[in-house]
Amino acid sequence: MILYTFIFLLLNLFGADASEMTPPVVSSTPVDAAICLSQEEKQLHEIINAYRKTKKLKAVPISASLTQVAKAHAVDLMDNYKKSDKCNPHSWSKSSKWSGCCYTNDHKQAACMWDKPKEIAGYESPGYEIVYWHSAAAQPEGALKGWQKSKSHNPIIINDGMWSKVDWNAIGVAIHEQYAVVWFGEMADPKGKAAVCK
Repeated sequence: MILYTFIFLLLNLFGADASEMTPPVVSSTPVDAAICLSQEEKQLHEIINAYRKTKKLKAVPISASLTQVAKAHAVDLMDNYKKSDKCNPHSWSKSSKWSGCCYTNDHKQAACMWDKPKEIAGYESPGYEIVYWHSAAAQPEGALKGWQKSKSHNPIIINDGMWSKVDWNAIGVAIHEQYAVVWFGEMADPKGKAAVCK
């Protein structure tokens, strides 16, 4: 089985090029889908916090808002994302619920990604995303192991390097078919925690 891991991290905010703002696909992804956590998503949240604990870091509370964004993007990626040399998995399809963008590795579309929590869920603080893809199905343990192996993505989980002075107060998680998506935010979520689905 071939395992591809797409994990990209925002490092710099650059100006947007209007020619790259809209990918060709129009999304049908519902933004108001249930924001409760599946058992797999609950497990992903728990093992991320368990990993943080080994580094003597506090647990990050699960956020209803960031989970809503994570779920919307996981479904959007599964339904609409096509791997290309130009647009990486931080890209969003065009939708009536959010703005679309082709997120390129030069980070020219950083604002498009950082602003999604506000745009989709009214979360008034930037969000930072890590994405994992597996050719069969994304699983919590595989996603975390993939992120841990990345020199540029592990630090966001454990507040290392450029993230050492950041205090994560909200996290959103989603697993949908081949994608696992996690969002981090500095602001505590006024909407509170996402519940576990019944």
